[in-house]
Amino acid sequence: MRQLLSSLSYFSIFFAPFLLPLIVWIIAQDNYVRGHAKKALFSHVFPFLALIPLLIFMFNANHTTSIIGYAILFFIIYVAVFIYNVFQGIKVLRDDA
Repeated sequence: MRQLLSSLSYFSIFFAPFLLPLIVWIIAQDNYVRGHAKKALFSHVFPFLALIPLLIFMFNANHTTSIIGYAILFFIIYVAVFIYNVFQGIKVLRDDA
């Protein structure tokens, strides 16, 4: 059950990115599950924190190429975090606890 809740926290990127890890982190009694839920929550929030400078930069920049470059960087960050969550979800499922 520990692995299932922990991996669902990572896999929630598909269906409830912020909500499920937050609920698991608050409700879970087990430190193993809480730790993975906390990491999953941070990994779901991180791309949106990277979006804030993009939005600020878009309104202040005069160069379209700079905006496109930062948008591409944001996309790369988002894809990397998405792959990380899937990888961690599978890894946690395969761990023997």
